[in-house]
Amino acid sequence: MKNLKKIGLSALAGSLVAFSASAVEMSVSGTSEVTYTTSSGTAGASGNPMGSNTSIKFSGSGNVGWADVTIVRTINDGLGSAFLSAYQTMDMGDMGKVSFDAIGGALEGLAPNDDVLPTAYEEMWTGISGAGMSGAASNDTLGYSNSMMGVDLSLAYSKGGTAASSDGSAGTESSAGDTKDWHVSYAIPGYEGLVLKHGRSTTSYTAAGANDDTYENTHVIYTQGNVSGGIRIGEAQSGTAGTAGENIQAASIAFNINDNFAVSVGTQETEFDKSSGVDVTETVDAISASYTVGAASIRAHIGDGGDIDGLAGANAEFMELSLVLSF
Repeated sequence: MKNLKKIGLSALAGSLVAFSASAVEMSVSGTSEVTYTTSSGTAGASGNPMGSNTSIKFSGSGNVGWADVTIVRTINDGLGSAFLSAYQTMDMGDMGKVSFDAIGGALEGLAPNDDVLPTAYEEMWTGISGAGMSGAASNDTLGYSNSMMGVDLSLAYSKGGTAASSDGSAGTESSAGDTKDWHVSYAIPGYEGLVLKHGRSTTSYTAAGANDDTYENTHVIYTQGNVSGGIRIGEAQSGTAGTAGENIQAASIAFNINDNFAVSVGTQETEFDKSSGVDVTETVDAISASYTVGAASIRAHIGDGGDIDGLAGANAEFMELSLVLSF
């Protein structure tokens, strides 16, 4: 009788495994990229200009009865790490989408919306400066998104710094208590193509007397036909005593010349509020272009900047050429 029970349980377990496997559809895609970059100026760097990267993306999706589940794992060889991204999402329809970003997904919150100005290729500050924004890290981050009354809401939460942890373990203690993000996007009724975006991220610290880090970011983007333009205004305030805050203003415009060719230009000013001394404003200007035919894309980005990182007189120039093959 005991043997019959064992056989029955084994058969049931096997049928459940088979059912779970058949409910998921798997796919594989990838890209191979070769780049040529140059960097010069007082804040630039020199070295071998050639680089390459191959990424293979495994994704699976299926319905588990109460949600559509998606899992993604991207293997990457260009950054010296095993995974470029690893995350899973659960789409519950009207109840919204829940996600868990193990590494590299940048799914929700302020981080994936730090700079979404129109561009043909890279953000204008690439290779020279940065977006000036920070949000919930893409390591063990919980996310949630939903659309309600025309508003797209995106939330993210991470705890204890940026280190990812394996299942069944706990990360090492960090001075950062937690990071909370929220971001909203709203398409203005009656003004087709006009979208407003705003988000905020707050990182609290466990040390007594430590102030929060706060980042706040606003976009206004307008698209009409094959032209898209936008402005971005941001503010960053660090909880570290004596660290300068940053005030950011940026703008860009992108043109889709045809179905294959696009160009964009952009500019960004970042004012560094010095805790002592005169404030310094960093400036960055850039142009990007991309041409796509079939599965191949040729892309270019050229930028230059002055007073980099708030250091008066520091300058940098950057150029990147890229060939990408998708498969």
